[in-house]
Amino acid sequence: MKIYLEVDEEEFENLFSDITNNVKKYRKEKGFTQEQLALAIGHSSASMLSKIEAGLENKHFNIRQLYLISKVLDIPLSRFFEIV
Repeated sequence: MKIYLEVDEEEFENLFSDITNNVKKYRKEKGFTQEQLALAIGHSSASMLSKIEAGLENKHFNIRQLYLISKVLDIPLSRFFEIV
């Protein structure tokens, strides 16, 4: 049996936005700048992180980035998926 779930694109955008807002919130709570966090997860600059947080170029975090960020910030990965 084939089942296809149609999800409105707006739902995904809201999910991406919630995740980004949570990363930003916990980054600031832990006292990290965008550059510090980016360097800590292996990027050479804050460019990627700043584009994601600003919602530019349709950039989003991938699971690897979220996992690394959770380790750097010392918080459970699940916190990024909390919907407020």
